[in-house]
Order: sequence, then C-alpha cells, then structure tokens
Amino acid sequence: MTDTFLSGRTALVTGSTSGIGLAIACSLAEAGARVAINGLGDEAQVKAALDAVRAAGGSDVRHFDANLLDPDAIAKMMAEIDAWSPLDVLVNNAGIQHAVPLAEMPVGKWDAIIAINLSAAFHTMRLAMPGMAARGYGRVVNIASVHGLVASKDKAPYVASKHGIVGLSKVAALEYAAVGSRDGGGVTVNCICPGWVETPLIEPQIEARRNGGSRDDGVRALLAEKQPSLRMTLPAEIGALATWLCRREAHNVTGASFPVDGGWSTQ
Repeated sequence: MTDTFLSGRTALVTGSTSGIGLAIACSLAEAGARVAINGLGDEAQVKAALDAVRAAGGSDVRHFDANLLDPDAIAKMMAEIDAWSPLDVLVNNAGIQHAVPLAEMPVGKWDAIIAINLSAAFHTMRLAMPGMAARGYGRVVNIASVHGLVASKDKAPYVASKHGIVGLSKVAALEYAAVGSRDGGGVTVNCICPGWVETPLIEPQIEARRNGGSRDDGVRALLAEKQPSLRMTLPAEIGALATWLCRREAHNVTGASFPVDGGWSTQ
C-alpha cells in the first residue's frame, strides 16, 4: 500500500513538464499531495505531464504557466496557487545552462541563467515560506547540482547559480529552523545536488562517446570523466529523495545539501 503521508498537502514543482521535475511531481503525487506543475512545453507536452502526475496518484493536478525570468509573473503564479490551495511543499527545479568559456559567455545568457536558476527560487521562497511558517509545516527542496558543490570549466553562470542556491538555502534554513514542532513537522530547507541523471538531454553526449560500442560503453566513458560510480541516477530516484525530505520525521533535516553524484564531489 502506498504511504500517502502528503494527503491534504499542496506542492509546487517548477520545471516539471519533463525530466527530473516531472519525476518529483509524480513522486509527490504518489505520496498523496495535490500538485501544481510549472514548466515549458506546448499544449501536448503539458497535457502529457499532467496525465503522468495524475497516473501517479495525483487527484488534483494543475499547470500554472509563468515565465520564471519575470518576478511579476512569478508573483502572479504564487498568488494563483495560494488562492487554489496554500503551499506546503515547494520544489525549485527549473534550470538552464550554457557552456562556453567565461570570456565568451554572452551577457544575456549569464542574466538568464542567474534569473531562472537562482533568482526564481528566491522569489518563490520569499512568497511561500511565511505561509508555511504560519501553518507550522513546510518543505523547500531546491534542486541544485553537483555544481553547487564543485566547479567545472566553461560553466561560470551555472556553477555560480548553483553555489548561490546552496547558500540561499542555508540562510533560509537558519531563519526558519525554530518554526513549528516535531509533531507538526516544522519548516525545512534543503538542496539535492545530482551528478549525471539519465534524461533524454544527455543522449547526444552518450552517443558521442560510444566509439562503436554499446550505449552502456558510452555511459561509462561519459561518467568516467567525473563520476566514479560509472552509473547514472534515475529521475525517479531524485523524486524519492525529495519526497522523503517532506516526511514529518525529517523535521531536523535542514540546511543540508545531498550529493547524488556517485562519489563525484568526494574526490
């Protein structure tokens, strides 16, 4: 029997029309949450995402369209969600990347990556967390990256944004640490820091490293550059960790950053 410990709770997952975000939304729905999804995609992709979350157990699932580059659009989305059902769980997952050397990075790309990867999380958190505190329960799970813990070349804005969200999460965790109670669950803020995750976006990189071998050969060659386990994480596994952090028993787990990187950041 599924443990629907989030029954009666409401969650927002940004960047959840595909990939890791969609897997997290499905996991939260399976645990009983009412789920708001947000993300890019045409009508068909949004419908497919809604159908997937409903199939996972979401009895009430809605798509909220907001351009995360725009603070006013974020505020409008948050107000609409609050009118629908006040947020108990906030997962900031939306992110973009552009990889070129620092001196060649377009200023517009820097601005967009910081806005979506970091500033959008600030805006959702500042709007959602006072209500969580008033109700005595809240969970913020920020999907950072292994690049919130270590750096790689050619990713200056991405690494800066992910280090930034780790720091932002620590500050918010301290500010809300004493809210609520053990029985009520309190308000916590944590980061998940994935390394290589198996999504369609990385298939071209796998293919480029096959050298005539199998897909598994391509995966091992790709991960050998950084990730000692030589195996990728599944999006559903990130979803399971995010959902566990929402449990009442995790009331004292706050301000932490969880690497899910096969040993990458321990080197």
